[in-house]
Amino acid sequence: MEQTTWIAAGAALAVVFALWWLVMRRKAQAALAEAERKAQELVEKARREADAKLREADVAAKEKLLQARTEFEKVSRKRRSELEAQEQRIVQREDKFDRRLEEVRLREKEVEGRERALSKTERRLESKREELATAIEEQRTRLEQIAGLTAQQATEELRRSLEHEARLDAAHLVKRVEDEAREKAEREAQRIIGTAIQRSASDYIAETTVSVVHLPSDDMKGRVIGREGRNIRALELATGVDLIVDDTPEAVILSGFDPYRREIARVSLERLVKDGRIHPARIEEVVEKVKVDVEKRVRHPQEPILILGHPVRQQVAFLAATMAGELKSNVPIAKRAGLFHDVGKAVDRELEGTHVELGIDLLRKYGESEEVIHGMACHHGDYEPETVEAVLVTAADALSAARPGARREVLETYVKRLEKLEEIARAFKGVQKSYAIQAGREVRVIADCKRVSDEEAIWLSKDIAKKVEAELTYPGQIKITVIRENRAVEYAK
Repeated sequence: MEQTTWIAAGAALAVVFALWWLVMRRKAQAALAEAERKAQELVEKARREADAKLREADVAAKEKLLQARTEFEKVSRKRRSELEAQEQRIVQREDKFDRRLEEVRLREKEVEGRERALSKTERRLESKREELATAIEEQRTRLEQIAGLTAQQATEELRRSLEHEARLDAAHLVKRVEDEAREKAEREAQRIIGTAIQRSASDYIAETTVSVVHLPSDDMKGRVIGREGRNIRALELATGVDLIVDDTPEAVILSGFDPYRREIARVSLERLVKDGRIHPARIEEVVEKVKVDVEKRVRHPQEPILILGHPVRQQVAFLAATMAGELKSNVPIAKRAGLFHDVGKAVDRELEGTHVELGIDLLRKYGESEEVIHGMACHHGDYEPETVEAVLVTAADALSAARPGARREVLETYVKRLEKLEEIARAFKGVQKSYAIQAGREVRVIADCKRVSDEEAIWLSKDIAKKVEAELTYPGQIKITVIRENRAVEYAK
C-alpha cells in the first residue's frame, strides 16, 4: 500500500515537472513573439537566448527529475527493506505462536490424560480405603478377642505408652537445654565472680593483714630498729606482729593475720614514736598498757561503726557492688545491702529473734530504703529474692563464707545435716545408697539400674533437689548427682 503511494507521488512529480516545462516553453515563445514585435534585429539574439534557456531548462528539468527519481528509489528500497524485515518478524512470531499453540494443545491432552488417570487412582484408593477400614475393624475385633481389651482400654494403654515416650523425649530435651544453659551461665558467672574477687582481693587482703604507721621522718626508722635490731625484735616479741622497715618514705608496715595484735602493735609504736624513748624495757611497758586500753575499747566501744581504730569494710559489700557493676545493676543498693547484711548480729544478744529479722527492724527504724532491706533480708534464703541486687548479695555472702575459717559450724549440727541429706536421698524409690561429700555441698546417689532408667535418673535428681530445698536450710547450694550403672560380673574357674 505504501509502495504504491510512493510510486504515485513520483509520477505526479514527473507530471508537474512536465507541465512546468511546457509553461516555460510557452513563456519563451511569448517572449519571442514580443521580441519580434519590438525589434527584428533582436530575433536572432532572442532565439539564441531562448534556445539556451530551453536547453538549460531542459537540463535542469532532467537533472531534477533524475534526482527525484534517485531519491524516490532510495526511499523505496529503504521502505521495501523495512517492510521485508517486518514481514519476516511477523512470520517468525506466527511460527512461534503456532509452536506455543501446539505445545498448549499437547499439554491439554496430557492434563486430560492425567485427570483420567487420577480419577482412576482415586477410585482405586477409595476402594482400598474401604477395604482397609473393613480390615482394621476386623483386626480390632480380633485383637479385642485375643487381648481381652476393649478399644477404649487399648486407646488408654496406647496413650500411656505415648505419654511415657513423650516424657522420655522431654527429659532428653530438658537435659540438653539445661546443660547448655548451665554451661553458659557457669562461664558468665565465673567471669563475673572472678572479676569481682580480683578487683576486691588486693584491697581486702591488704586491709585485713597489713597496717601502716606513719613516722615524722625517715630518721625515726633507725631508732625503731635500734642498735643491732634490738628494739624491733623486742616489739615483735611483745606483740607477735612482724615489722617491715623498707624504702617506704616515713612509714613502717605492720604485718599479721590477727587484727587484735596488729592494732596493739600499731598503737604501741605510735606512742613510742610520740614519746621518743624507744628501748626494750620501755617497749614492754608501753605494750602492756596498750593491751589494757585496747581491751577496754573492745568491750566498751565509743564508736559502734569503728573497730580497732578503722572503719569496717565488708568483703560482701565489695563483691556485691563489683558484680552489680558488671551486670549494669544498681551498685549503691547492692553495696549497702552487702554492708548491712549481718547488721542484726550487732543486737541479737540483747533482743529475741534471728539476726535477719532484727536487721530488718533496725534498718527500718533508721529509715533505710526497702530495696536495701530486701537485699539484706534474702541473703540466708528466709525471703525469696525479687531483685538482682538481692541475688548478688546472697552470692557475695556465699563467696565470703567460702574463705577458709570464715564460717564455724558446731560438729554435731554439721553431722546431723549430712545424715539428713543422705536420709532424704535414700527415701526415694530405686535408690540403693547415698553419700554426702564435699562438706555437704554434694550428694552422690547410687540408683538401681533395674528399677531406674537413664531418663528417670534425670527426674530423680530433680525430685531429690526439690525435697532438699523444702526440708533443709543450708548456705550456698547442694549438688545432687545420680549415678546409674549396670555391672556384669563373672568368675573364671
